[in-house]
Amino acid sequence: MSLSGKTAIITGSNSGIGLGIAREMAKVGADVVLNSFSDRDEDHALAEEIGKEFGVTARYIKADMSKGDECRALVEQAGKCDILINNAGIQHVAPIDQFPVASWDAIIAINLSSAFHTTAAALPMMRAAGWGRVINIASAHGLTASPFKSAYVSAKHGIVGMTKVVALETAQEPITANAICPGYVLTPLVEAQIPDTMKEYDMSREDVIKNVLLERQPSKEFATVEQLGGVAEFLCSAAADQITGTTISVDGGWTAL
Repeated sequence: MSLSGKTAIITGSNSGIGLGIAREMAKVGADVVLNSFSDRDEDHALAEEIGKEFGVTARYIKADMSKGDECRALVEQAGKCDILINNAGIQHVAPIDQFPVASWDAIIAINLSSAFHTTAAALPMMRAAGWGRVINIASAHGLTASPFKSAYVSAKHGIVGMTKVVALETAQEPITANAICPGYVLTPLVEAQIPDTMKEYDMSREDVIKNVLLERQPSKEFATVEQLGGVAEFLCSAAADQITGTTISVDGGWTAL
């Protein structure tokens, strides 16, 4: 399939899952807008590299996803949004009675409220264009829970709920809204945690991956950013025109337990 002529905005996309999805979108011809809260030369260079590699228009726009006005400004500055991929997210782990209020507020703002603001700004553009896709990167934690992740689980459950609302509000339009729910994905951030975890548990790399990081992932294999990008690409295809308001798990069987 080709997404030539479409513009995809991917929040939180200068690394990890967001960057992987942006590359997959560009690979099938979509112009892409990368985003994060920094404004470094390497951020803009990354967009330039993607544009050259895939022959598309690629831009980087700084916007702090914890601020609603900047979320909306991202979409407005992009000028066009056929495909909105809400991916930005952060994490903090602590018992609920010890959970820092500032961390709760930041996680809810970045992981949940940002998607509200970007979607509100993007829908008029999609309606004007006569086509649109809202793809929210939720999590296995949007469907289940783990201890010590109260803010993250709450935000991801919220994203799943908001996805359903957007789908219902656009059900009679050529716009769909769906959530992808990854389990553990091998990103540079996860990769960096492995050596310290090996030392902490006195385990081999293989044992840390299978018995610690992937304890709840029955396949005992990480999902990849390319797989997530492929699912996003499918959701943009004609085959997915009647898929809306649902979740697609990419979690190696985690939510089958």
